[in-house]
Amino acid sequence: MGLELFLNAVVAGILLGGFYAAVALGLSITFGQLDIVNIAHPAFVIIGSYTAFIMNEHFGLDPLLIGVLFTPIFFIFGMGLYRFYYVSFERTGQESLSGLAFFFGIMFIIEVILILAYGVDYRLVEADYIGETIHFGFISIPFRMLVPFLAAAGMTGAVYLYLSKTFTGRAILAVAQDRLALQLMGADPVKIKQIALGIAIATTAIAGALLIIIGPVEPSVGRLYIGRVFAIVILGGMGSISGTITAALMIGIVESIVATFYGPSWAPAVGFSILLLTLAFRPQGLFGRA
Repeated sequence: MGLELFLNAVVAGILLGGFYAAVALGLSITFGQLDIVNIAHPAFVIIGSYTAFIMNEHFGLDPLLIGVLFTPIFFIFGMGLYRFYYVSFERTGQESLSGLAFFFGIMFIIEVILILAYGVDYRLVEADYIGETIHFGFISIPFRMLVPFLAAAGMTGAVYLYLSKTFTGRAILAVAQDRLALQLMGADPVKIKQIALGIAIATTAIAGALLIIIGPVEPSVGRLYIGRVFAIVILGGMGSISGTITAALMIGIVESIVATFYGPSWAPAVGFSILLLTLAFRPQGLFGRA
């Protein structure tokens, strides 16, 4: 019985870690590459969840399909958001404290608007696969976790290929390292950052759809992920996509095992303990450069 519980906990942790990677992916770009402390990132994920809920309730569309369809809209919004952030804070050199307050204000406004519009009741979506489970011997894999894991893997792989194989993607990776060299290569750092934040916000459309597939959401549930996603990005190494994936899987597996054997209240504490221990011996994170 102990072995069965352990193996099921590991499998559940891998699936959960895949979802964590999807949520942290955009922040890895924003925080790791652009040095923008977007504390409102989980709030944008909640917007993605409510978008999926609204379209699913009124039109019966699959929530994952809704996330994909709304990705371009979120991308355009992200580009506009960076333009406002640049003009208001970055260009004047006030991005450190004022920029942090700006995103904190956005997070608060999003939560208040959702509460006023939909209340504090939990919302959920309907899909044929939600509630179904596949069994491999004594290992059970619920589709509400498997589908988000596969979708998260596809989105993460697509972003990784874009960043590593295209000129714009490589420019995004370089913009935080050497702005002058990037300009000498004929790229405009402001436009590159604008595209990067657009991509980061675009990922929240899909991540939000995955979140509401996994379970019901309410406006303030994004607060539960603020510390976790920042911990994943820092643990993996600032700006490292592969590091973000590895750290997300580690946190997911550890949280699942601890929650299974010791109770869910201990899970976040153990996850953050791993972060502290890693930073004590490797301050740059698992995949970060010294």
